Amino acid sequence: MTTAPLTDFIPAEGSITMFSTEWCGYCKRLKLMLDTSGIGYTEVNIETTPGTPELVEQINGGNQTVPTVVYPDGSVATNPSLRDVQASLAR
Repeated sequence: MTTAPLTDFIPAEGSITMFSTEWCGYCKRLKLMLDTSGIGYTEVNIETTPGTPELVEQINGGNQTVPTVVYPDGSVATNPSLRDVQASLAR
Protein backbone atom coordinates (compact mmCIF):
# COMPACT_ATOMS: atom_id res chain seq x y z
CA MET A 1 0.00 0.00 0.00
CA THR A 2 1.22 3.49 -0.80
CA THR A 3 1.60 5.95 2.03
CA ALA A 4 -0.70 8.95 1.77
CA PRO A 5 1.24 12.25 1.78
CA LEU A 6 0.94 14.35 4.94
CA THR A 7 0.25 17.41 2.77
CA ASP A 8 -3.12 15.87 1.83
CA PHE A 9 -4.22 16.29 5.45
CA ILE A 10 -3.07 19.81 6.36
CA PRO A 11 -6.14 21.48 7.92
CA ALA A 12 -7.41 25.02 7.61
CA GLU A 13 -6.23 27.62 10.12
CA GLY A 14 -7.82 27.18 13.53
CA SER A 15 -8.65 23.51 13.03
CA ILE A 16 -6.91 20.13 13.09
CA THR A 17 -6.94 16.83 11.28
CA MET A 18 -7.21 13.83 13.61
CA PHE A 19 -6.28 10.32 12.53
CA SER A 20 -8.35 7.87 14.56
CA THR A 21 -10.18 4.54 14.69
CA GLU A 22 -13.76 3.72 15.69
CA TRP A 23 -12.69 1.83 18.81
CA CYS A 24 -10.07 4.28 20.17
CA GLY A 25 -11.09 5.59 23.60
CA TYR A 26 -8.43 8.34 23.53
CA CYS A 27 -9.83 9.52 20.17
CA LYS A 28 -13.38 9.65 21.53
CA ARG A 29 -12.21 11.63 24.55
CA LEU A 30 -10.28 14.14 22.42
CA LYS A 31 -13.24 14.57 20.03
CA LEU A 32 -15.55 15.30 22.98
CA MET A 33 -13.12 17.89 24.36
CA LEU A 34 -12.70 19.50 20.91
CA ASP A 35 -16.49 19.64 20.47
CA THR A 36 -16.91 21.19 23.93
CA SER A 37 -14.23 23.81 23.30
CA GLY A 38 -15.42 24.65 19.77
CA ILE A 39 -12.24 23.58 17.96
CA GLY A 40 -12.98 22.33 14.45
CA TYR A 41 -11.49 19.06 13.24
CA THR A 42 -11.59 16.62 10.39
CA GLU A 43 -11.51 13.00 11.49
CA VAL A 44 -9.74 10.46 9.29
CA ASN A 45 -10.34 6.80 10.15
CA ILE A 46 -7.09 4.96 9.43
CA GLU A 47 -8.96 1.66 9.14
CA THR A 48 -11.01 2.86 6.17
CA THR A 49 -8.85 5.52 4.46
CA PRO A 50 -6.21 4.03 2.12
CA GLY A 51 -2.61 5.02 2.80
CA THR A 52 -3.31 6.51 6.22
CA PRO A 53 -2.23 3.57 8.41
CA GLU A 54 1.16 3.77 6.73
CA LEU A 55 1.31 7.55 7.18
CA VAL A 56 0.50 7.25 10.90
CA GLU A 57 3.17 4.54 11.21
CA GLN A 58 5.68 6.83 9.50
CA ILE A 59 4.84 9.70 11.88
CA ASN A 60 4.98 7.46 14.97
CA GLY A 61 8.13 5.42 14.42
CA GLY A 62 6.40 2.33 13.03
CA ASN A 63 3.33 2.38 15.31
CA GLN A 64 -0.28 3.02 14.30
CA THR A 65 -0.85 5.23 17.35
CA VAL A 66 -4.05 7.26 17.42
CA PRO A 67 -5.11 9.93 17.89
CA THR A 68 -2.41 11.48 15.74
CA VAL A 69 -3.12 15.14 15.05
CA VAL A 70 -1.98 17.38 12.17
CA TYR A 71 -1.89 21.14 12.67
CA PRO A 72 -2.24 23.89 10.03
CA ASP A 73 1.54 24.49 10.05
CA GLY A 74 2.15 20.83 9.12
CA SER A 75 3.40 19.81 12.56
CA VAL A 76 2.03 16.65 14.17
CA ALA A 77 1.32 15.38 17.68
CA THR A 78 0.45 11.97 19.05
CA ASN A 79 -2.31 11.74 21.66
CA PRO A 80 -2.18 15.45 22.55
CA SER A 81 -4.19 16.92 25.40
CA LEU A 82 -6.77 19.62 24.72
CA ARG A 83 -4.34 22.12 26.25
CA ASP A 84 -1.63 20.98 23.79
CA VAL A 85 -4.03 21.41 20.86
CA GLN A 86 -5.08 24.87 22.03
CA ALA A 87 -1.46 25.94 22.52
CA SER A 88 -0.43 24.69 19.08
CA LEU A 89 -3.34 26.44 17.37
CA ALA A 90 -2.53 29.69 19.20
CA ARG A 91 1.00 29.89 17.75
